[in-house]
Amino acid sequence: MFDTVRKHQKILQLVLMLFIVPSFAMFGISSYSSFMDKETDIVKVNGKPITAQEVDMAAKRQAERVGGNMQIAQSLPFRQAILNELLQQRILGFAVSDLRLQVGKQELVNSLQRIPQIRALYRQDGTFDDVRFKQLLASNGMNEEQFYAGQSFDLKIQQLVNSVARTELASPKLSEIVSSLYETERQVQTLQFNAKDYLSKVNPSAEELQAFYQANAKLFERPEYIDVEYIVLKADPKEDSKAFNEKADQFANMTYDQSDSLKPAADKLKLSIQSQKGVTRGGAPGVSKDHPLANPKVIQSLYGDEALKNKRNTEAVQTAPGVFVSARVVTLHPAQILPYSEVAAEVKRQVSQRAAEKLAIAAASEKLAALEKDPKNATGFASPSWISRNKPGSLVGPSMDEVMSVNANNLPAVVSVANPGVGTTIYRIDQVRQPPAVDAKVHKAQAQQIQALAAQSEFAGFMGYWRNSAGVKVINPLKQASAGSAGS
Repeated sequence: MFDTVRKHQKILQLVLMLFIVPSFAMFGISSYSSFMDKETDIVKVNGKPITAQEVDMAAKRQAERVGGNMQIAQSLPFRQAILNELLQQRILGFAVSDLRLQVGKQELVNSLQRIPQIRALYRQDGTFDDVRFKQLLASNGMNEEQFYAGQSFDLKIQQLVNSVARTELASPKLSEIVSSLYETERQVQTLQFNAKDYLSKVNPSAEELQAFYQANAKLFERPEYIDVEYIVLKADPKEDSKAFNEKADQFANMTYDQSDSLKPAADKLKLSIQSQKGVTRGGAPGVSKDHPLANPKVIQSLYGDEALKNKRNTEAVQTAPGVFVSARVVTLHPAQILPYSEVAAEVKRQVSQRAAEKLAIAAASEKLAALEKDPKNATGFASPSWISRNKPGSLVGPSMDEVMSVNANNLPAVVSVANPGVGTTIYRIDQVRQPPAVDAKVHKAQAQQIQALAAQSEFAGFMGYWRNSAGVKVINPLKQASAGSAGS
């Protein structure tokens, strides 16, 4: 589905992010209607619902295409991606219907002949095997009328999406102007006022340190942490993949259905229950990158309400190909404000740093006032360097913006940029020039980026318009599937 879109992927790489893998690679989307039932509605498009069951079934099919792991189909992020795809397809379908787009017979024939499964049905003498064609359709629960309607519908969507993808900039000169702005160079000198250079001038009193500790106790809080136990199911290289998939299903189902303990699953699958202390929201300290408790999804599940408050097993998480993990919280250690005696050195460091930073900022303000009266005075500044947005050197973020916003007709000029936690930097700009040579590759890349952004903006507006026209309405939030729903 959307073959033409995929052929223009470079143009639309920022536009069609929601299309992860087509739900019906061969047979289009017209068959969606067969899954419309009376389950809980999630979203309605033009009054017609996308149901929880439809998402479940689409998630199951998609999971089968990427390896047959049903745990993937149960995860909320995966199901959300599936829902996004279904929703976008429904909106495009509404637009196609509303615009009454048509597809010519020859265009449909050409499209069918590009499908590998269809090409394979032609005999060596050029005749078409109609019997095998009907068998193929029947095996997918479809007749000829449904198939042709689905293909025609897909071609209409291709027409619609491609018309948006061909968006051109209003003025071809725009990319040239933008490239010129990025290439323009300015000669810049810097003068830094860093807090570290003023630390020797500060000496906070005991009273100041105590007052800071009392007023900022949260800064000296030891975060909550947990002690956990976990089990890991790993595929044996010699093991049949079907057998392992069955074990993985058992692993997921048992840790979910008997969520008050890991022991039943461990005993059934002959797994050892391992433990780890001091696990924070950032993970387990000192473990390797491939350790089960270094996986963000596992940690996120452990700190979810079900595991943290109700002491239930986490869902089975696939941390690597052929590796599944389930864990549970044994002990929760709440966050605690550390006593002053344990953090006295850190309190002094922070108080001294803040005081030194204030001195640095004051010195910078005094120097800036003098320079504004005499901007030609370069005393104390570092050697000049030429910078541009294409070649920023050490300038980033606010520093680059401030330097580039200076009026080129009023040079030399000075600007001050605060560096929170560090100090202040004064920049002196005294010349502007165009680069001696233009990089054609950079120009071309920037023009493509601008074109992609224009297409992205156009497509977003296009989808927004049709979303409103179709009266999209969220009925119920999407929920994570139960262990049995995606595999039923």
